[in-house]
Amino acid sequence: MSDSHGQSAGGGALETFPRLLMQHAKLRPNRPAMREKAYGIWQTYTWAQVAENVRAIACGLAELGFRRGDRLAIIGDNRPRLYWSVAACQCLGGIPVMLYQDAVAEEMAYVLQDAEIKFAVVEDQEQVDKMIEIRDQVPLLEHVVYDDPRGMRHYTDTLLMGLDELQAMGRIHDQNQGDFLNAEIDKGASDDISIMLYTSGTTGKPKGVCQTHGAFIAAATGGMQFDKLTDQEDILSYLPMAWVGDHLFSFAQAMVAGFTINCPESGETVMTDLREIGPTYYFAPPRVFENLLTTVMIRMEDAGWFKRKIFAHFMEVARRCGAEILDGKSVSGSDRLQYWLGGLLVYGPLKNVLGMSRIRVAYTAGAAIGPDLFRFYRSIGINLKQLYGQTETCAYVCLQPDGEIKLDSVGKPAPFVEVKLADNGEILVKGPMLLKAYYKRPDATAESINADGYFMTGDAGFFDEDGHLKIIDRAKDVGKLNNGSMFAPNYIENKLKFFQHVKEAVVFGSKRDFVTAFINIDLEAVGNWAERKGMSYSGYTDLAQQAAVYDLIRECIEKVNADLASDPMMSGSQIHRFLILHKELDADDGELTRTRKVRRNFISDKYSVLVEALFAGKKTEHIETEVKYEDGRVGRVSADLRIEDTKTFAPQGAVKAA
Repeated sequence: MSDSHGQSAGGGALETFPRLLMQHAKLRPNRPAMREKAYGIWQTYTWAQVAENVRAIACGLAELGFRRGDRLAIIGDNRPRLYWSVAACQCLGGIPVMLYQDAVAEEMAYVLQDAEIKFAVVEDQEQVDKMIEIRDQVPLLEHVVYDDPRGMRHYTDTLLMGLDELQAMGRIHDQNQGDFLNAEIDKGASDDISIMLYTSGTTGKPKGVCQTHGAFIAAATGGMQFDKLTDQEDILSYLPMAWVGDHLFSFAQAMVAGFTINCPESGETVMTDLREIGPTYYFAPPRVFENLLTTVMIRMEDAGWFKRKIFAHFMEVARRCGAEILDGKSVSGSDRLQYWLGGLLVYGPLKNVLGMSRIRVAYTAGAAIGPDLFRFYRSIGINLKQLYGQTETCAYVCLQPDGEIKLDSVGKPAPFVEVKLADNGEILVKGPMLLKAYYKRPDATAESINADGYFMTGDAGFFDEDGHLKIIDRAKDVGKLNNGSMFAPNYIENKLKFFQHVKEAVVFGSKRDFVTAFINIDLEAVGNWAERKGMSYSGYTDLAQQAAVYDLIRECIEKVNADLASDPMMSGSQIHRFLILHKELDADDGELTRTRKVRRNFISDKYSVLVEALFAGKKTEHIETEVKYEDGRVGRVSADLRIEDTKTFAPQGAVKAA
């Protein structure tokens, strides 16, 4: 297996990222490797410039005392110089450790201690302040290098140094010892650890996943072959650098293929920057695709009646035949003509507004995507596909082949990957992209890989008749109701979250008589709806408890119930009762992970009084909750929450056994 990817990646010589980088600097020195928008202007860096900058950072780190095997923490938004710091660290045989930039100082302290960090490269003053706040908890930390000098003039701490100064030191070092860095790069091997990414920690403390150069290069090469990616692609890199998806798509694949990474100016300008770049290759979690669609729908609701009528007509045409046209299937001449006209009047302008006119391949992963959402993008001609993977597999297990897209599957095993199912339905995977180890956790490493060398994903699923993998839920979360019906909470939550008015959902039912749900409304979508209805409200808590909002959410839940009724495996899991939470679930309050996954056990303990009220048949329940504000202050929110019943449906088609 590894032989096949080694050859396709360019033979044995290019088995590490630094070697790939230096090769691109030779082969395509003047092609754009990275762009960054700063002060409203796109700055471009060629492969030759990137290689030169990486050399300077690497030699600067060496001058500071960074040695092979040392760990370098990297914290900040997607910035070229932070990506260069990853590569520079790898040149020296070090291990970059990526941290979520929005993590609070305490969360960072845990990772910095666990990874035994001596050196950190951070983006700006905000991250520097966090490092200073926790320095007593991380005694090994010796150097914090910052990229953006704004606001740093009066900081005199000896711990700190600007990246410009580090690079200047490095350039002198490189002039004086010209062979040093090349010799260090030559020492690198495919099996060396190239990156450490921490798991999201939905159930416990995050673990450091050690991945090798060979693993990520195999995943990147397989993905390139599968989707025919070339050095001409443009990708927008805006997802957290600490997330495995960004590392595969923005770093590993760009390094293997030689295409261009584009960094937006800030989180607020992503949509504008997306339109300006017009990427050919795009990756986003379902939440981003949901938010884009919600924005479009809100704008359409505010448009004049004629525009709304044209939009509705051509969206119906797209629903009927758009996905089939994209897949190259046969469609009647009249539908083809209507679709062509729709392209001129609706789909073309819409793709332009979304910044998706040039996209050849778009992927989503990280959570299930609602079938209607998936169909919407494909119907307007965007080749959106799903993939499946974990941090421990370089985000690379299954991909959807062009022309074989199923709305409810994650596709087929990717090149070089073997997938099989355990007797209990757990998905087991094997291939060159598996983790080398969990950092300092031989116990956890041994537990995650079985005697036959398969990684145990912890997800439950099954293969359909065409060999496509379908994910049901986390294996440990799949439970049973007291009547023996299967209960897969994540599966139900994802169906609820498809509705634009529902931002988050948490369902309960394992070892209970029926299923109940907590709902978080989407403040923007429901607020817009309320304003059009002339409803007044003073904020989230007030809006969430209004009777009309409960009616709106009940309608969404009942549609999900009708859908579940037609699924023989899930018909017993319809939602009987629900409440709308008085506050938004928040990572700062520990309720979500930094990748916005629900921490189900934590929520169930924190709001146990509400869970019990749902099952006890109560109509209202009082709750008081502590909340953390961005500036570190702590406050309390209290409310009397309504609890309401929903309609359930008789199971359909139970005769067609699964």
